[in-house]
Amino acid sequence: MEAKIQLRHPAGKKAVSMTPVKYEPLKKAILDHLKSHGPSTQKELMDGVAHVIQSSATKFEGSVPWHTEWVKLDLEARKEIIREAGTGLDRYSLPEG
Repeated sequence: MEAKIQLRHPAGKKAVSMTPVKYEPLKKAILDHLKSHGPSTQKELMDGVAHVIQSSATKFEGSVPWHTEWVKLDLEARKEIIREAGTGLDRYSLPEG
């Protein structure tokens, strides 16, 4: 059985665990999207990740949006991305520096 990564939730809630085979491509897609497109809404981020995963030669098993949401929450909890809550849609971005 493959080892799993225990994910974190930014509010400290109980989080799921995920295999590195699923976690790593999603993490890379999220970070690459934010590097190339800058701050993005939830929909922009999800659409960008889905496009990368669907165009990948590797078949992704499971729900891409569900897994992406958990990886996004984990990256937010680890301070690798920032959620900017505002007067409209929240935007996600990379930390300064």
